[in-house]
Amino acid sequence: MSTRTQECTPPPQSHHDVVERGLSRRILRFAAATFSPFLIACGAAQENQDDKPDRFAGAAPSAAQIAAAIDNQRASFANPAPAQGQARNAHQFTFEGLMVDHIPLAAFQGEILLIVNTASRCGFTPQYRALQSLHEEYAGSGFSVLGVPSNDFGGQEPGSAEEIREFCEINYGVTFPLAAKTPVSGANAHEFYAWAAAEYGADAIPRWNFHKILIDQHGAVVGAFPSSVAPDSEAIRTEIERLF
Repeated sequence: MSTRTQECTPPPQSHHDVVERGLSRRILRFAAATFSPFLIACGAAQENQDDKPDRFAGAAPSAAQIAAAIDNQRASFANPAPAQGQARNAHQFTFEGLMVDHIPLAAFQGEILLIVNTASRCGFTPQYRALQSLHEEYAGSGFSVLGVPSNDFGGQEPGSAEEIREFCEINYGVTFPLAAKTPVSGANAHEFYAWAAAEYGADAIPRWNFHKILIDQHGAVVGAFPSSVAPDSEAIRTEIERLF
């Protein structure tokens, strides 16, 4: 008995099928080009974090040191000097605080300030470590980091205030000021971000977590850096040291 090999051929395609398939390919190409940078940076890095919990690598500040830092913030932010100058500047704005009631930027007059919108579940989250190191290194020279947790991008900061605080303290030993969870983009953005965009242009608008805005001693925006630029990069260090 002979065996016949049956050839498997695809069914004929209609014109509608061909058009639909071509459109789908174009949509996929557009999506890949648009979102790949964020998916690669945040997705791949997050996968590594899932495999190995990220803990503070150096000598983490003790609970007593963190508590002392918060007490110092509370004292500094309680009665800041009025913002100086007639022109509107960053020192005119106030954030609600995560560990203290409020963070008036007037408390940073005469200091250099790096404002960073943060998130706990992003591929860039390990930048907390470099932010803390930068804060410690330059604090004695009149420099501070201000973290602004935000859930604007990818829903990557979903936690409560207590959860965010605990995450930052346990994993990264954060002692720099942290604002309460705050919108930083779109129509609901905190007024500081609307002002920064108007003053400095599109580069000051956060497009993802860990965007950085550098403020000088007089409250002017003097630099803005995207998420991919590490806090301890030469580009940021150069700008900070130029202002001293």
